[in-house]
Amino acid sequence: MKITLRIIGLIGTILFSTFLYFTFSVPSYVEEVGKDFIKQQVKKKTNEKIDSLTINKKDNALSKLAGKLLEKNKVKIDSVKQNLKNKTHEKLADIIAEMRNLDCECRNKHAALIKKQYQLNLTSLQAVNDKLKDFMRTRYMEVVTELKRDVRIFTGSNTLIFLLLLIVSFLKPKAITHLFLPGILLVTSTVLCSYFYVFEQNWILTIIHNDYLGYGHLVYIGVLFAFLCDIVFNKARVTTEIINGTLSAIGNATVVVPC
Repeated sequence: MKITLRIIGLIGTILFSTFLYFTFSVPSYVEEVGKDFIKQQVKKKTNEKIDSLTINKKDNALSKLAGKLLEKNKVKIDSVKQNLKNKTHEKLADIIAEMRNLDCECRNKHAALIKKQYQLNLTSLQAVNDKLKDFMRTRYMEVVTELKRDVRIFTGSNTLIFLLLLIVSFLKPKAITHLFLPGILLVTSTVLCSYFYVFEQNWILTIIHNDYLGYGHLVYIGVLFAFLCDIVFNKARVTTEIINGTLSAIGNATVVVPC
């Protein structure tokens, strides 16, 4: 049991620290792994922006009249917006190819525009066509920057928790049985993540990139960390109760004692 637990801790530490290292040492690593996901996100953000476009209106009689005319021509405006979407979808592949060139100055330029909250201010829906290219480039850098951050948090937190499991297995050799509870939870989550990474890559990236689920993962890591703290500082009293309660529920007469 002791060797098995330490192997789990060692493999997990090596696996996640390797991915974490790649995000820093290989500049294009995250963009290569998440290319389909990034494309979907840029397309989604661009479509949302086109859907939200309106003609700029000032508070005067002429603008109010223009606003009324726009409402009457909603079908035509929707058609123009759909046409814009179709055109941007055609350009998307070329823009992504351009932005993935790490030597292109456009990356720095549009990364800087993220902080300025680059927006589209229009006087004509038709006039947006060229501006959308810059919008897509800026959104590309935004998605890449956010995805890199989220992947690093995900791989870094997993590296830390596996490393702590390995260290505690040496610090508390009598608590090997208790350590199997966080160990099993870690292995289960890692196997699931590995499966989705290999077969459902966009799905796992969506989970990592989604704020709600991302916080959920941090809570999960926090629970595992609490188990390790209980084992190290509280003689595994809480962990012991949970293990014994689980064993009793499944009809196992084995009793684990605090370490």
